[in-house]
This record gives sequence, C-alpha cells and structure tokens, in this order.
Amino acid sequence: MSDEPRDCERILAHSAHAVRPLIRSQVNRLPPHIRHLAGLHFGWWTDDRVHVDHPGEGKALRPALTLLACRAVGGGAEAARPAAVAVELIHNASLLHDDIIDRDRMRRHRPALWAAKGIPAAILVGDALFFAAVQTLTQAPRAELTIPVLLESVQLLIEGEYLDTLLETGTDVSEDRALAVAVGKTGELLACACACALGAIAGGADAKRTEHLRAFGRHLGIAFQCADDLLGIWGDEKSTGKPALSDLRRRKVSLPVAAAMAGHTPQAEALRALYRATQAPSEEECRHAAKLIEQSGARDWTLHRARRHSADALHRLALAEPAPLPAAELTALAEMISHRDH
Repeated sequence: MSDEPRDCERILAHSAHAVRPLIRSQVNRLPPHIRHLAGLHFGWWTDDRVHVDHPGEGKALRPALTLLACRAVGGGAEAARPAAVAVELIHNASLLHDDIIDRDRMRRHRPALWAAKGIPAAILVGDALFFAAVQTLTQAPRAELTIPVLLESVQLLIEGEYLDTLLETGTDVSEDRALAVAVGKTGELLACACACALGAIAGGADAKRTEHLRAFGRHLGIAFQCADDLLGIWGDEKSTGKPALSDLRRRKVSLPVAAAMAGHTPQAEALRALYRATQAPSEEECRHAAKLIEQSGARDWTLHRARRHSADALHRLALAEPAPLPAAELTALAEMISHRDH
C-alpha cells in the first residue's frame, strides 16, 4: 500500500472490493428463497435470476471505517474484514426495515424490496441479515469481544428507530429529541456495529483507544445524519435516489424540521400547521415548508451541527493516537461526510 493517503473515492472503492465478495459468500449461505430476495435487495440479480453486472450496492462507507479503525491502532486490515462484513450486513438489514417503516418505495434507484416483493419478505430478509452478521463474527478472532458490541449496537439502533417513529406522531418535538434519534439510529451504529469500535477491537486496541474511536464514530454518525436530513429535503435525486422534498412529502420530522418547529416564530407556527393537516401535502406546500425551514434558520443550524460533530469526531480521533496514514484517511472520510452536497 502507498505511503500517501488515498482520496475518498479510492478508499471506498478499496473497501468495497475487500468486503463485497465476503458479503456474497455470507448471503449465499442463506436458505434459497431468502438468498434470492437478499440478492434482489443488493441488486445482484433480477427477479428472473438474471445476474446484474454492475449493481448499485452503496458506497461501503461503514466497512471503510471498520478497516481504517483497525489499521489506526496497528492491526492489519485483513483482521477487520469479518467485522466490516458484519457491519455492512447490519446496515442493509436496517435499510430493509427502514424502508418499510418510512414507506420509501425506492432504494438505490430501484424498487425497495418491500415494494417489489411485499412487507413480509422484506422483514424476513432483514432478520436473516441481522443473524448473518452475528454468524460472520463467530468465525473471526476476538469474537468474545466483538459479538457483545455488535449486539449492543443493534439494540441501540432499534431504540433509535422506535424514537424515529414517535417523531412521526406529532408536532410537539424538539431538536434535542430529534438529535436523540440521530445518536441512536446512526451515531451508535457507526461507532459500534458499523465501524470504529469493532475495527479497533479487531486491531487489538485497549479499552481506552477503543472508546476514543467509538466516540469518533458516534460524532461522525451524528454528522452523517444531519447531512442526510438536509439531503432528504434539498438533495438532488440523481445522487440520493429519492425525489427532492421527499421527507417533507411524508411529513418526516427530521433534524431541520424539528429545529424549525422548536421556536415560537411565525415560521414555526406555519410549519406545525402544515404538519398537522390530514390531507397529503401538495408539491407547492412541500416547497413552502422547505422555505419556512430555511427562513427559520434551521437549515443553517443543521449544517452547523453537522460540521461541529465532524470537528468533535476528529478531536476524539486524535486522542486515540492513531497511525498517521489511516488517521489521514479517516479525516478525509469525516470531511466528506460533513460537506456532502446540501
């Protein structure tokens, strides 16, 4: 490997190359019908079992964090490959369930599995991937340390998902409550299951360095959620795979929405009124809601929070005393996350 840090595109491409064959190997161990449905979700083949040459499988961000966290504490990337595979399986399981909860019909520019094959199919495939992630770690060194971390992360993820559903039930929410969702749903997943703690453990880190890298991942996850919530309103469909204003169309109480509603301004009152309406919002109402959020300052607030948590992440990364090259690459990923197109 070069002595010069790679750019984000090369980091992610290398991580995808390192873990995707192992992900396929784990999925191929599933029973035939569930395996076929999982392959549909990943985009590996069509419903007629025709293989797809270039499936859209996501950016492999979480495996990249896992592999780099391992290298940051002096371990070889090979030692973290099982953890990186487990991370990506957990992530995809959560996507399958998330799409059902949110009624999102598209995933990675193709129909979500629940929309194509039904809700029971998507639930069961998600469950199968959760267990496949645990199976992956049982076959790896230090399983007695990594499996409890993985299981704890999944429980925190589930808690975050449930808090997210509570946000959808009313308009008396605050940015603090929405932030709690970000911590549970994304921050913990990145810190524990998806990347940094598992990578550090795989690399042989002690408890102190592992905790610093876990905190790095937690802050990075919150920054990611802030950026994702901005994209859910103002994102470009070509890059997100979802229409602009999609979160407003289904009245999702994301971080910028919660921040805009938290005050007693005319914009907050108007936004709460739009969210209380019983009929589906029109395109004009969605555009108006986006304008209200901007006028309230909530868009800038969310962007500032993303960048603040990115800075906090880098502080905790420095405290972990990482090796210079993986530290530079982890820093590049953190910058990429907090400066995504908003």
